[in-house]
Amino acid sequence: MPETLHEAELFLGGPVWGGVHRLAAEVEPHAHDFLEIAVIGPGGGRHQTSLGERAVRHGQVVVLRPGAWHAFRQCRDLVVANCCVSALALHSELSALQQIPMLRDLLWTGPVARAPHGAAITQIAPAAADEAIAEIAQLERDLAASGPTSGGTRGGASGGAKDGVSGRGGAGRVLGRLVMVLGILADGRTEQPVGQERRVHGAVAATVARFEVGLAEDWRLDEVAAAVSLDPAYLSRLFRRDTGLSPLGFLGRLRAERAASLLAQTDLPAARVGAAVGWDDPTYFARRFRSLVGSTPTEYRARSRR
Repeated sequence: MPETLHEAELFLGGPVWGGVHRLAAEVEPHAHDFLEIAVIGPGGGRHQTSLGERAVRHGQVVVLRPGAWHAFRQCRDLVVANCCVSALALHSELSALQQIPMLRDLLWTGPVARAPHGAAITQIAPAAADEAIAEIAQLERDLAASGPTSGGTRGGASGGAKDGVSGRGGAGRVLGRLVMVLGILADGRTEQPVGQERRVHGAVAATVARFEVGLAEDWRLDEVAAAVSLDPAYLSRLFRRDTGLSPLGFLGRLRAERAASLLAQTDLPAARVGAAVGWDDPTYFARRFRSLVGSTPTEYRARSRR
């Protein structure tokens, strides 16, 4: 079973981590309790996710939501740059990124709505990929300058970090670098999402906020719609437009990600984890979790403890 990498062990105390790796060996299957973006540079190899296995291409961008897994096979001098974001930060200090349509599609809608198990693969021009990789390398140097490095860390691509370069770090510089990387990736995609000028509808944002602070509540679509003074069918249309999912479908994804975090970071029995996120029936919890994450709660916890 794939192991799980934890942000508490990898991140340097902030909401962002980054590193550039040159792979000459296989990287075993592994999941994360944080969001990972892997940008593929020059070199050869094969990439594996729950979507299957495919040859890598210069310019591929892999986005994995918390709980998703991947691996690299038959690597031949393959350059992979990882930009990772705290799952907690995505729902708190970095939640404003959802208001930028192209970033919302890259980080939320794409890996949740268009692919199973929280993984999405898109393509950008090789030149844009090289630019993003250069920014991630600078992010790595900024992080090294702003705090202590953690020996032997393994981002989504694994392998040792490149040599750090002394310089000025700081939270503002690191967050600025994250936005730069995301902007390059969003602009560089060969297929842009429709309607980039739109912002998330206020009713959708308000409903998501209610979900996030009350995952364990027994939400009903009519009650959710009444809370934002909208017809349930209209709220559903807004949700699908802005997130790619129905309101309850989006709620299910939030519950699965929170459950993955609890399974990895606590000793709560699986049944109590399910109840804590709103799935009181253990059998239903196991079925829903597997459909959204790709493994049962027991399997997910076992690999996270290795």
